[in-house]
Amino acid sequence: MNMIDKTKCKMKNWNPVIGCLHNCSYCWAKNLTETRLKSMPKYKDGFVTPKIVEIELNKRFRNQFVGVSMMGDLFGEWVPKEWILRVIDATRNSPSSNFLFLTKNPNRYKGFVHSCRSNIVLGTTIETNRSNDFSKAPSAAERAQAMAELTYEHKFVSIEPILDFDVDAFANMIEGIAPELIAVGYDNYHSNLPEPSLSKTLDLIERLSDFTEVRKRTLRPAHPQTLARIGGES
Repeated sequence: MNMIDKTKCKMKNWNPVIGCLHNCSYCWAKNLTETRLKSMPKYKDGFVTPKIVEIELNKRFRNQFVGVSMMGDLFGEWVPKEWILRVIDATRNSPSSNFLFLTKNPNRYKGFVHSCRSNIVLGTTIETNRSNDFSKAPSAAERAQAMAELTYEHKFVSIEPILDFDVDAFANMIEGIAPELIAVGYDNYHSNLPEPSLSKTLDLIERLSDFTEVRKRTLRPAHPQTLARIGGES
């Protein structure tokens, strides 16, 4: 089973490092740690106190597609290099599985790509080509440039939650990364984001499908208030 096939399977979450300081306004993980998960010992210090969860490093996976540290950002600037190397090393205990790393700081991949085996997928989230103030993470343009400069076979882009964009500029930005796979989806958590119309998103998906595989996540009409705020389609 190759990487693309495994991404069709339900993803198994593995959180050996948790916590994030990007402070994205739409962060579902932070909300979970402050509500349903707050009684769990590993989240007792909250989401903005990054930590390594030693017991998680001993886990083994067999023929699974594993999302790594989705309850944080493993490649955030605040994460010690030693933690990252230990997580990468732990993936070697599960050679039959593939692992997805997803970060909003992909420039840091450059220091670790030499340690990544072919069962690791390096991904980033790029919600739009436009500038916005929804996060303290590097800008979308910086993330796209870092991924385009990254020499690695298995690259992934998550356009989720999708924010309003410029079709040609956004499609060209993503094509420059040469991702093996893209996922596109709308916000699931009522975060009142500036969303594109559904027809505009479908146009983008058609453009992206010309050069790579696109997985459709949550697709729905944009919330009326967000379209009103950005003046409808543009």
